[in-house]
Amino acid sequence: MATFSRTAEFDWHGDVTAGSGRVVAGTDAFSVPVTFPVTLGEPPGLATPEELLAAAHATCYGIGLRSLITRRGGHATRVAVTATVTAQKGPDGIRIQSSSLSGVVDGLEGIDAARLHEIAQETEARCTISVALRASVKVSSQVIAR
Repeated sequence: MATFSRTAEFDWHGDVTAGSGRVVAGTDAFSVPVTFPVTLGEPPGLATPEELLAAAHATCYGIGLRSLITRRGGHATRVAVTATVTAQKGPDGIRIQSSSLSGVVDGLEGIDAARLHEIAQETEARCTISVALRASVKVSSQVIAR
């Protein structure tokens, strides 16, 4: 079993509601401006922690789904996944309520729809981000072939 670490650095200037920040991957794979989540509208071009969590979940699940389709003898021309993280802002702060995964597999060959459903469920069960979230929130997934 291999152990590895990944890092991201967060840098914020100013107060919470009017300041600005950036999160950068340790590998320099991305550098994203971030903002404090507000209740009415988000500034365009700035990410929130919840959006970054959704990005991580979509990426983890999408890579896993593509990999498992191949390992089960299938082929796809494209796999697209949307993760929707739902949060509630209350007196104790922002709390993640759920994460929902929705995927589309284009050009699927070698696997029928029933098997795709099984593969999707196995992928969700194995996804690193799903496992971490499942400890505290409901995680669901749905995948269709086109």
